[in-house]
Amino acid sequence: MVRIGILSFAHMHAGSYARCVKGLPNAELVGIADSAKARGERMAQRFETRYMGRDELIERVDAVVVTAENARHARWAIPAAKAGRHVLCEKPIAADVTDAKRMIKACEKSGVQLGIAFPCRYMPPMRRLKALCDGGELGRFLAAKGTNRGRMPGGWFTKPKLSGGGAVLDHTVHVLDLMRWMLKAEVVEVYAEVDRLMHDIESDDCGTVTMTFDNGVFATLDPSWSRPQSYPTWGDVTLQIVGTDGVAASDGVGQKLDLYDDRRGRGDWRYWGFNPDEGLVADFVDAVESGRPFDITGTDGLRALEVAVAAYRSAEQGRPVKIAEVS
Repeated sequence: MVRIGILSFAHMHAGSYARCVKGLPNAELVGIADSAKARGERMAQRFETRYMGRDELIERVDAVVVTAENARHARWAIPAAKAGRHVLCEKPIAADVTDAKRMIKACEKSGVQLGIAFPCRYMPPMRRLKALCDGGELGRFLAAKGTNRGRMPGGWFTKPKLSGGGAVLDHTVHVLDLMRWMLKAEVVEVYAEVDRLMHDIESDDCGTVTMTFDNGVFATLDPSWSRPQSYPTWGDVTLQIVGTDGVAASDGVGQKLDLYDDRRGRGDWRYWGFNPDEGLVADFVDAVESGRPFDITGTDGLRALEVAVAAYRSAEQGRPVKIAEVS
């Protein structure tokens, strides 16, 4: 039985991860720690566990899930790593490259795993696209196009001091991780346009990111908070890969039914497919229990973050930016 603690409920995904842990036969949700005591106590009651201080919780568990604000990931993850606890951290790995590297170093020094929450890898349509890429059915890769367009989340997500950025940081990392995973290549250069066009907030809410990979692939990505609050779901995750022998496209949230409800006065999407959060959490718990390496590493998180940081620098300076400039 793998004992799990959740460190901070600041992120909206924390509740989903808690439900996933409680649904596993080989995991126990030991407790919740949160700098916001009232929130932590409320969540502990909801998930029928204990609220306790960070250090006390770390002492009682085998692994932690860090779901704090982006800029606070390191302050929760590093003490857990130093205590010899495995870490699953919400994406992006951190708000800046320096903190990301500190987290990776702390976990390596203690010999514990640092996993990054990229649940899109567990979406069945994306796994099918991955199989096509690995099988060579598309031939030599030429280009890729992705989208991660969602609703503006509000709260600390729009406060750069806590989030590290806006939509471009929030939504670049998911699809960029999928691209790296599929193409087995690394981004070497980024050009981006970033703006705030739809919402009265501090951070950016839209952008276009273009990337060149070290295998010659040219890729584009729309990472935006461009969907209205009335949109049927939180957003989308799509990816298209062009090869010399074919083109394949995947819609990560396409396993749904369209529901039109006059009582609610809006349409809705009822998802019937596999829950990628369940796949993520179950895989991490299994890795901790068995001692095998977890597939989505701190380095994966760092590479995705570097692309987002390069995108912001490119937009600020109006020129393409090499990844080596921000790594």
